Amino acid sequence: MLVSLKWLKEYVDIDLDAKTFGDKMTMTGTKTETVEYYGEEISNVVVGKIIKIEKHPDADKLVITKVDVGAEELVQIVTGAKNIKENDYIPVALDGATLPGGITIKNGKLRGVDSNGMLCSAKELGIDEKYIEEYKKNGIYILDMEDSYEAGKDIKDVLGLNDAVIDFELTSNRPDCKCMLGIAREAAVTLNEKIKYPEISVKEESEKNIDVEVSIESPDLCGGYLARRVTDVVIEKSPYWMQRRLVESGVRPINNIVDITNYVMLETGQPMHAFDMREIGNNKIVVKNANEGDTFVTLDGQERKLDADMLMITNGERYLGVAGVMGGEESEIKDDTTEIMLESALFNPENIRKTSKKLGLRTEASSRFEKPIAQTTAEMALERAAQLIELLGAGKVMKGVIDNRTNEAKKQTITVSPSRINARLGIELSMDEFCDILRKLEFVCDLKSEDELHLEVPSFRLDIEQEADIFEEIARIYGFENLPSVQLQGNTTAGVRTDRQKFLDGVKNAAISCGLYESLTYSFVSPRGLDKIRVPQDSKLRDVVKLLNPLGEDTSIMRSTLIPNMLDVIYTNSSRNIDEVGLFESGHVFTPEEMAGVEETRLCIGMYGKDVDFFTLKGVVEKIFERNGLKGQKYVSESANTTFHPGRCANIVFGDKKIATLGEIHPEVLNNYGINKRVYVAEIDIDTVYSLADNTIVFKPLPKFPAVTRDIALLVKADVEVGDIDEIIMSNGQGLVETCKLFDVYRGEQIGKGYKSIAYSIVYRSLEKTLTDIDVAPVHEKILAELENKLGAKLREQ
Repeated sequence: MLVSLKWLKEYVDIDLDAKTFGDKMTMTGTKTETVEYYGEEISNVVVGKIIKIEKHPDADKLVITKVDVGAEELVQIVTGAKNIKENDYIPVALDGATLPGGITIKNGKLRGVDSNGMLCSAKELGIDEKYIEEYKKNGIYILDMEDSYEAGKDIKDVLGLNDAVIDFELTSNRPDCKCMLGIAREAAVTLNEKIKYPEISVKEESEKNIDVEVSIESPDLCGGYLARRVTDVVIEKSPYWMQRRLVESGVRPINNIVDITNYVMLETGQPMHAFDMREIGNNKIVVKNANEGDTFVTLDGQERKLDADMLMITNGERYLGVAGVMGGEESEIKDDTTEIMLESALFNPENIRKTSKKLGLRTEASSRFEKPIAQTTAEMALERAAQLIELLGAGKVMKGVIDNRTNEAKKQTITVSPSRINARLGIELSMDEFCDILRKLEFVCDLKSEDELHLEVPSFRLDIEQEADIFEEIARIYGFENLPSVQLQGNTTAGVRTDRQKFLDGVKNAAISCGLYESLTYSFVSPRGLDKIRVPQDSKLRDVVKLLNPLGEDTSIMRSTLIPNMLDVIYTNSSRNIDEVGLFESGHVFTPEEMAGVEETRLCIGMYGKDVDFFTLKGVVEKIFERNGLKGQKYVSESANTTFHPGRCANIVFGDKKIATLGEIHPEVLNNYGINKRVYVAEIDIDTVYSLADNTIVFKPLPKFPAVTRDIALLVKADVEVGDIDEIIMSNGQGLVETCKLFDVYRGEQIGKGYKSIAYSIVYRSLEKTLTDIDVAPVHEKILAELENKLGAKLREQ
């Protein structure tokens, strides 16, 4: 918020320099960002009046001027400016003058003619050219205000360049401070002064009565619409003092009517708009939502596409403006406008913010309407604008006010305990001191009991809701620097990790011990990632959490799988010619609130390299499970997962629960990422693994009796899974099978087409005696019989 110190002094008596004042404001919660002194580098520049202009005898592009600067003699200055004429008042830098940028002016000669000074342009005085008329940009700055000037007067006093502009950083809970009166209120309480509100009185000089009919069809988006009508309007430039204040606040002057609405907005915080009555046409204002897909040309000449959620100001037949954002091109104030309507309205802040964002159009008005505005502010602003129109002779205000409000403002009240606030802040304010601070902040205090204070909150303080807010008000005005410093009290406890956190640490340590490096990526990702890994349209992975205010399309959803992130990291390494990579990431995946709002922990492993294949990845996964207490999992082939290569993918299940998927990434997915290597990825549901893991350690004595080993080679169909063979062997071992290990898989010409040879080593052992062939044979035969019955497996003949 840019604040002119000279303007601010109209509302509060300030005897401090700008920097000291800014520091005091910072200490009471209104932080000063910067202080800029206009005209600080300007000296010995005065008002001059051009008395005579002659041609230069030796230069066609130069002229010799005789300028009255209030001295006994006229000053002769040579210039090349083309936009000056006799009797113009202009800024003159005399001998020894200094200008912004460290420029010093000295007397000299131009093409043999004495030149005792310099006529100044706006740029040379440090005035931004975007705020001045076009004809002044390429020449001398001509003082064309209504009054004549005293030659020799300091130009800083004439142009208001002896001011300081303070940039205040406002917190989001204080929209009431985004105006001069808001800052003035804070300045008054900071300096222990009284604020001087402008005395507002409207004469209503016109004999006519206002006859505008206003209806609100969207009361949930428009809380009130107030209007006044002005006739006999004269469009001209606003007075220089108003233009200067607008410029210092970062607003470009346009004409007297528009400048008044902007001035009132900066003064009160209430955005306003002036409509040309010719464009309203039927004397009707209808506030309603736009039609889906309609277009509208705003004041900046841009065509905007509307949707049904946007609130519009209309005359019932056509659009006049986007409510709270910007008016329409056709309804703007024109040079021949003679009758206007002033609008001061209350809009739904959330709707204004969404509309502004959708249209890509953020204005001074929308930035203020995005926060709540008090109804009393809307009333005051309308009257203030009407008053200024009369004071400046810009028109005659009609009798009567349109006041269409959908609900009446309710006074906000709150009850607080001063003793509790004193105890929390560590101070001992008396009740009188307590109430004195609050009254300076314009609260109405009513003492109900010794420790019960009833407060009526000022209408503009819409951020005050509870006692904690009063804590802050007392603390900042009393002075944070005056609060006592004390040691923290209370019991401290040692922070420890939960069992789940310890389990996750164990998983990470196991992954690291397998030679993997940990990677970290963002949880908010692009929806294109699901397309790149070929997720079907009906997959649950596409039920994603969408961000309401994303940084961009690439970070617009919360991830539902870690695989796209892992492939992004693998691509980065592959593109930098890293030959071998082994990575893991532990992180969260998300599902929407309507699907129970789950936040699950996953572990994703990604690998590629010369000696890396499916079984390398499987070994890493098994090692992680083994070290973290998971036993008894099974591997089931998976062919429906389109992210992975068909026939090279498996799900890991425990009972009826799927706990992981691993396999080789599909070639088309690799093409989508620009990866030209075989990549192997696993994604593990850590939450489920944690619930199934058992880290209980059971010690068993070393076996006393020798083992019997039998090797078998089975001929089975190619689609028979090894896990099924393992299960049959172990379940039919009658307690004698200690282990069974696969040691060979063979496919070849000696095996029939569609078959494979599976070789196992089975170890039999009893804890009670030494086994003989008589003991082992029936068990072994039983296993072979079950394998043949259930899987069609037969002993391979040599």
